[in-house]
Amino acid sequence: MALFSKIHLILYVENQQESTEFYSNLFRSEPILNVPGMTEFQITPDCKLGLMPNSGIQKILKENTPNPNLGNGIPRCELYLYVEDLELEYENALNCEAKLISPIQDRDWGDRVCYFADKDGHIIAFAEPINS
Repeated sequence: MALFSKIHLILYVENQQESTEFYSNLFRSEPILNVPGMTEFQITPDCKLGLMPNSGIQKILKENTPNPNLGNGIPRCELYLYVEDLELEYENALNCEAKLISPIQDRDWGDRVCYFADKDGHIIAFAEPINS
């Protein structure tokens, strides 16, 4: 098994500025990096979330994969975030105009979870263990 010291997740987005504003509001924090081509949020001490424009990653990927612009609005990943106050995060996501996919429900894997989508279709789940 590989052991990783840090995790950096990167979402490909249509509009970096709009996505930066959305995630700043959703996380109630400012990015630690915000330059043309990349925005980063420190999620935990060992995990960052990056936002990269579709056009930026396409320059790297070239014709080796489908253009990320072809997937706008299609769920391409899920951020599953354990939180301390599920109801607070649920209300905050609604206030940030995240698209509600599924309200808070107990799930058979042992978590209470709600699901939202951002403008690009990425799924954001806020969760807490049922027996917390």
